[in-house]
Amino acid sequence: MGPILFLAALPPALPALQADELDDAILKHRTGVLVVRTAPGATVTVEQLRHEFWFGATIATGVFTGRARAEDAAKWKEVFLSHFNAGVIESAFKWHEMEKERGRVDYSVVDSMLEWASAHEIPVRGHCIFWGIPRYVPEWLKPLGDAPVRLAVRQRARSIAARYRGQFAEYDLNNEMIHGNWFEERLGAEITRDMARWVKEGDPDAVLYFNDYDILTGRRLDDYLKHIRTVLSSGAPMDGIGVQGHLHGDEFEENELRRALDALAELKLPVRITEFNFPGQRSKYYKQREARLSAEEESAKADALRRYFRISFAHPAVTGILMWGFWEGANWIPQSSLYRRDWSPTPAAEAYRRLVFGEWWTRAEVKADANGVAAVRAFFGTHRVRSGGREAMVALPKREGARLVELQ
Repeated sequence: MGPILFLAALPPALPALQADELDDAILKHRTGVLVVRTAPGATVTVEQLRHEFWFGATIATGVFTGRARAEDAAKWKEVFLSHFNAGVIESAFKWHEMEKERGRVDYSVVDSMLEWASAHEIPVRGHCIFWGIPRYVPEWLKPLGDAPVRLAVRQRARSIAARYRGQFAEYDLNNEMIHGNWFEERLGAEITRDMARWVKEGDPDAVLYFNDYDILTGRRLDDYLKHIRTVLSSGAPMDGIGVQGHLHGDEFEENELRRALDALAELKLPVRITEFNFPGQRSKYYKQREARLSAEEESAKADALRRYFRISFAHPAVTGILMWGFWEGANWIPQSSLYRRDWSPTPAAEAYRRLVFGEWWTRAEVKADANGVAAVRAFFGTHRVRSGGREAMVALPKREGARLVELQ
């Protein structure tokens, strides 16, 4: 790889939510420059292959356990790979699912998911190592004394990290702590710090995230900020902030979304939107799983997705957004899916693809100048660059901002 070039300063992001200002922020925070050296006057083409920003979805349990029909499982995998570049384990990684009986751990489903994801270079979130909402704590754990509980927690942290070292891109350490924390109630406030340290003992390179809900609505934002600061001040080696996107209704508050992201950004940790559904858990569809959206509601859903993704992609602290399901046959809130049960696309699917693979996808053809230099502004990610019968696969990472490509 050639020497790194540095971009000139771009205008600061603007606070308002008008489309042109979001476009300015996206240009500033999501693009860099590929500088290509080739023959004078030569044609240079740049074709994006992959985003650095995570546009992801859940890895559906039923697809990897045989519950889904073979043709649906095959279609699910095909659509996932054509739409998403990152995944999150849906339920198979949760402790109460992996170890339903003490000492009998079922790794098989998670292993098969990771094998498939690795074969397709899909980074995966481990959701979640612990979950302190009481009904999701393993039943066999609850009657044990404090010392055996602490030992079991340590063994879970160390063994998971050691077994999957290098296979998970990141983990949710202890899910939804501001909504319930059985482990802290049993073992004291320092247990979260200890959990994180034990995971790092099993894998020093493990990346650990907070993860909670009702944050992007603004309702529990202050609680979450206080909680994160408390855990960090305890010395817990945490690396990122997860915020779920379930708790919207039939609409979402743009200003609350922006306010929450701005506040989280002040903590100076990367932010992932980890579990996005729209319509969300406060919509009528959460309890009416068989209800159908009208054509007008489908259009409104597509518009909401478009606005939500644009605000998130424009924000410099956000590093990805993952949907909690994209197909009605494997989605917690079926009406929030991109694809119906028969795999026909909803308007939201078209909106998603137009953004991610249209508006935010680099395709360029330019001429090199008299010195054989061409500069192309491109979205951060991986690109194929061609000129003069030569080509190169080039990573353009956000942390560097620019790359020099030699095709002479």
